[in-house]
Amino acid sequence: MLKKVMNLGRLLSDVARLYPNEPGLIIGEHTNTWQQINQRVNAVANALQNHGVTKGDKLLVHSRNNLQIFESAWIAFKLGMVWVPTNYRITPAEAAYLGQSSGATVMLYDKDFAHYVDAVKAASPALNLVIAIDNPRAGELDYETLAQDNRYTEFQEVEVEYEDPLWFFYTSGTTGHPKAGMLSHGQMSFVINNHLADLLPGLTFRSRSLVVAPLSHGAGIHALINTARGAASILTTSEKLIPEEAWALVEKHQVDNIFTVPTIVKLLTEDPAVDMYDHRSLKYVIYAGAPMYRADQIHALKKLGKVLVQYYGLGEVTGNITCLPAYMHTEDDNDPQARIGTCGIPRTGMEIAILDESGNTLAPFETGEICVRGLAVFMGYHNNPEANKKAFKYDWFHTGDLGHVDREGFLYITGRSSDMYISGGSNVYPREIEEALLTHPTVSEVAVLGIADPKWGESGLAVVVPKHGIVPNSEALFMHLESRIAKYKWPRRFIFWPTMPKSGYGKIVKKQIRTALEEQGDYHL
Repeated sequence: MLKKVMNLGRLLSDVARLYPNEPGLIIGEHTNTWQQINQRVNAVANALQNHGVTKGDKLLVHSRNNLQIFESAWIAFKLGMVWVPTNYRITPAEAAYLGQSSGATVMLYDKDFAHYVDAVKAASPALNLVIAIDNPRAGELDYETLAQDNRYTEFQEVEVEYEDPLWFFYTSGTTGHPKAGMLSHGQMSFVINNHLADLLPGLTFRSRSLVVAPLSHGAGIHALINTARGAASILTTSEKLIPEEAWALVEKHQVDNIFTVPTIVKLLTEDPAVDMYDHRSLKYVIYAGAPMYRADQIHALKKLGKVLVQYYGLGEVTGNITCLPAYMHTEDDNDPQARIGTCGIPRTGMEIAILDESGNTLAPFETGEICVRGLAVFMGYHNNPEANKKAFKYDWFHTGDLGHVDREGFLYITGRSSDMYISGGSNVYPREIEEALLTHPTVSEVAVLGIADPKWGESGLAVVVPKHGIVPNSEALFMHLESRIAKYKWPRRFIFWPTMPKSGYGKIVKKQIRTALEEQGDYHL
């Protein structure tokens, strides 16, 4: 029997009542208080309701980080709509697919993105209401007009049940089209409480959070967590991440928490600006999306101190699989508190199992697929029964990641099941090779891919980004691996690139690397 639960939008209403004049969102020199944000959200929610928007309708949002995308989530939640944010860097064709597959009836778009609306309209006959953040065209609504009209009118959040979806969290689409993971009101209430308990204990309305990633993805989840405690989020004013701007904001606003990914932590801590500004206010630099290479971890700890917090979790589990707290991050491999190479222990209320292909639970240190269950697991993929059947085999959610647990329950990720390759009959896990190569003083980034080998079946090809433009000698890298990695795991060939292609969320995507290698004629040993 489904039960009524709190509409997640009530978090904003409660915070606005409790801390009306405290900052909620800071952009440059402009501060938006919680009361102001809530009034604008209520005004737009009332306007959309008057335009016939009802519970269950889908709101597609194509926007850069700004006040409007932040508000749009709460508008959708309060109305009982489903928030469908895109990464604004995708192509119009990709946005059209998201609009069509989600069944979006309403679209909100940022300036200069009118051609995205046209693409979505062509693919999505259900779309009947378009709202422009800037310069609306004929037949479109103006967001600021909606936000200003009747902004002192209250709005009562729509009643919802536990499994009513509030967010379609699209996967990155490493194979085929992205899939819409359905996050619900009940599930996200658990997620928020879990993040507050496991990642950000002690967060208050005095806290400040710097946003350095798109609010359409993990940074949006993190913004919900901060809102739950009335902690202000601070947006950068530059569309591209500029380390000096980020560190200046940390000093100016005494930022105590940042959510990011390992590649951005690396970018921020390797930039000279890290030594130019005071960042002692930081308590939590939370990284997720991928494990951090040990060499990068040590460097970040030397620059920032013991503030790193790692969590592991897919969008389908909303980040809630494991946590490695700050005290377990250390520069010294011999420190008794150190947990080298692990992504931590199961999150509160979550369960992890390592399963073989038949669904049997494997013993500690045996490698298999990482599977999880608990209240943070999503409701399933929207309109995709085949994907749901595969994802929920044996009553567990299957992550597609490979790994093992030790006897204390710490989880170690070996890599994606799709990354593993078999060379001469032996399983090879690229991450192990990548970790070893990153300890070489001239290597900044590396990605190892398995490609066809007529003798061994598959062998490794390593794409390397050198530090400071100094291209290492391939022979020197082979010598570096001599005492670190068994020879059958060595890559057969090294390729050197000035930069590594990354997703809009800052993660290295091997699918893009393969494509680039093929286009350049370099996809061979």
